[in-house]
Amino acid sequence: MNAAASTGASAAAAGAKGPLWPGWHKLPREARDTLFQLGVIGWTILPHLGHLPWWCGAITAVVLSWRAWLALTNGPLPNRWPVIGLLVIATGLTLWTERTLLGKDAGVMLLVVLMGLKTLELRARRDALVVFFLGFFLVLTHCLYSQSLLTALWMLVSAWGLLTAQVLASMPVGRPTLKRAGKVAARSALLGLPLMALLFVLFPRFGPLWGLPQDGLGHTGLSGSLRMGGVADVANDDTVAFRIKFDDRPPPQAQLYFRGPVLTQFDGLEWRQPPQLTGVPRVPPRLQLHGRPVGYELLVEPIRLSLLPLLEATPDQPGAAPSVTGWPLRLGPDLQWQTDRLITDRLRLHAQAWPDYQMGPRESLPAGFELTRLPEGSNPRALAWARALRAEPGLARADASELAQALMQHIRREGFSYTLAPGAYGRQAVDEFWFDRKQGFCEHFAASFVVMMRAMGVPARIVTGYQGAEPPDADGWMIVRQSNAHAWAEYWQAGVGWRRADPTAAVAPDRVQAGRSLVPRPGLMAGALTSVSPALAEQLRRTWELLDNRWNQWVMNYSRSRQFDLLEAMGFSAPSWEDLTVTLIGLLSLVSLTAAAWAWWDRHRQDPWQRLHRQIREALLPLGIHAQPHHAPRALAREVRVQLGEAGTPLAEALEALDRSRYGHENRRLPGPTWWRQFEREAQRLRRRKPIQLQPG
Repeated sequence: MNAAASTGASAAAAGAKGPLWPGWHKLPREARDTLFQLGVIGWTILPHLGHLPWWCGAITAVVLSWRAWLALTNGPLPNRWPVIGLLVIATGLTLWTERTLLGKDAGVMLLVVLMGLKTLELRARRDALVVFFLGFFLVLTHCLYSQSLLTALWMLVSAWGLLTAQVLASMPVGRPTLKRAGKVAARSALLGLPLMALLFVLFPRFGPLWGLPQDGLGHTGLSGSLRMGGVADVANDDTVAFRIKFDDRPPPQAQLYFRGPVLTQFDGLEWRQPPQLTGVPRVPPRLQLHGRPVGYELLVEPIRLSLLPLLEATPDQPGAAPSVTGWPLRLGPDLQWQTDRLITDRLRLHAQAWPDYQMGPRESLPAGFELTRLPEGSNPRALAWARALRAEPGLARADASELAQALMQHIRREGFSYTLAPGAYGRQAVDEFWFDRKQGFCEHFAASFVVMMRAMGVPARIVTGYQGAEPPDADGWMIVRQSNAHAWAEYWQAGVGWRRADPTAAVAPDRVQAGRSLVPRPGLMAGALTSVSPALAEQLRRTWELLDNRWNQWVMNYSRSRQFDLLEAMGFSAPSWEDLTVTLIGLLSLVSLTAAAWAWWDRHRQDPWQRLHRQIREALLPLGIHAQPHHAPRALAREVRVQLGEAGTPLAEALEALDRSRYGHENRRLPGPTWWRQFEREAQRLRRRKPIQLQPG
């Protein structure tokens, strides 16, 4: 065993006999480096705990805590049997939880547990390298669940921590500080930044490298069906559904209706979309557009639907229809923009809409009977009340618009209330809402309105989507959240077509006129900050979402079309994949030649420590001290004391201080800027003394 190893073993033994936590700076180096590495591993695993089962986090926490205890107490590592036992348990629990050992979630579970178990086998440098590589792979798995700016920052810290731990492992001599190792790791990462940026900008986009199609599905959002309380559940989610930026001045909030699924079939409990018949040609909607169009750009987050929630009414005509590369879009007869698959990617598009429009046939409605049908035995009190209202003398000859106004007047004067938490309703939900409780969210009002209109013989349907948006941010983007989810009604009137009716506006006009959706209860931290300063909390949220939006647009939405736009800006008239490949290869070759030239220059330049040592030898030579390149500062100090006696004491003390700084606890590569000036001043003082009294050797 060499001297350094003996010293480290003695320090570890002394640390074991002393207090369990003597302080971070007094820990033996091996214990300090191990604890730092465990902290980085814990930081990397932490975001996964939100979507992994509790037992996975518990096993990993126990293993990491066990390894930390062994590091603090200088205890021996366990043999392989406890590790194998924990691995078998984790594998069995993974199989029990996921019913498979393959797939995203099962793979991440095993990777997290294996990462923790591998820390119990850190016996050699090879084991440390395995932990580092597992750590870097674990960092990448975060992209399987989220690609937000916060996740990217978290991954950046994890990668920097793993690089720092790897730098520490490559410095076995002395006691390098974490600050020094962190600087080396950061400098190494920055040196690779140009190459990383080049590959990001020019590497061909063949599709998502990380994430599976189902990974992009939103956990909450609108669906193709509706039950009482369904939209309220969605509205409790405050995440971003999409962002919109208008080419000109935004329309009023009351005109911001973003159309989603249209529900026509009702079985007494649930509203559904009509089945799509194969082989039947889709008839586009009859639209009459009035006024000036509104141009807008939409950035849609992944949702659970195969349609785009576009602003009403976005027609299928040149210059107005949306277009997304690789996504076939078609306009259905209900004014829904359908896609050929679920939206699992973030999409960006431009379109035009006419807020003032008329839709549908005017003379007759082919499916009018289907749109007045109600299930037998469902909500009998509501049906009887609606038929009685229709039979009143003042409404006997009323058209659909007058009947709708009568229902709106009833909602306004009968004490209905708009709430995000109305509670659960039974099988006769419309009866219970209309006559008994009179508390509900937008779907309660819309569904009851449609049932009443159908009971009076008027074709009606429910439309779900989003209504309203937040004020524009610094970049002009308006955020539409899941909490803006909304349901309204449409009824058909002869001579006019389909007309929108929003009964929520009758009881909560601010919800529609000002776009003020009910705010769900915030979390613990957000609630505490909001209670202290609501304005600050809102400003912080908007600032963060602005940064996140820029991240999504500049980084996550960097697509092949933007690559070709970049090539056009570089002078390519009709860029292709061949041009992209040639450009990438050429720039990579240039970067490689530059790196080779820098490596050649770095190989031939002198190390700063060697340069300082040469200057010290040159300063000592006139004093009669012939130093060699292999002499350490402590050996030079001893020679100074022998040759110069008491007169050379300050010079020897300076050399001893340099030796302690270089090889002692500080482990500094170079002394401070004042050291050389003091040393050179003292050497000049000794050279001016005549004669120099040399001691006999």
